[in-house]
Amino acid sequence: MSTPHTNDDDMPTRSISPAARAGSSIAVVKTHPNRRLTITAPDYHWLATTSFSARLIALRKQRAMTQQSLAETAGIHVQQIKRYEAGTSQPTAEALKKLALTLHVSTDALLFEEAERGPEDALRLQFEAIAKMPSREKQIIQELIDGMILKYEASRWASRTSS
Repeated sequence: MSTPHTNDDDMPTRSISPAARAGSSIAVVKTHPNRRLTITAPDYHWLATTSFSARLIALRKQRAMTQQSLAETAGIHVQQIKRYEAGTSQPTAEALKKLALTLHVSTDALLFEEAERGPEDALRLQFEAIAKMPSREKQIIQELIDGMILKYEASRWASRTSS
């Protein structure tokens, strides 16, 4: 999100404050070493996107957990939780798994915006149920889905050519 810094004093530099990386509504952007500019997130959609740290904070607070209780339950040092929430550190895959299990969400819910990845919840539950079925039943369901997708694509194609 920030442009490379330069050693030339005449050239502006740009850095994004930790608050911006954490998804706050106000960010301080340095445009020159001696000047500061304050901008609000609604003016810049890239600041308004929810970061991992903001999602972690929101999920922790929704569950009425402190940083300490999250750390203890997840088996992660409290200082590391603070770094994640400040946006100064990114979790490992193992830490993500621990956080997701502790917060009762998927790792996708921690990493991605809503509707950014994967099927909606109802379909996800259906796919999870299908995954537990014997191979023959899975194959039949896959063939049914393939048939429905082909039917849908054919009707879309036909409506395009008739228009």
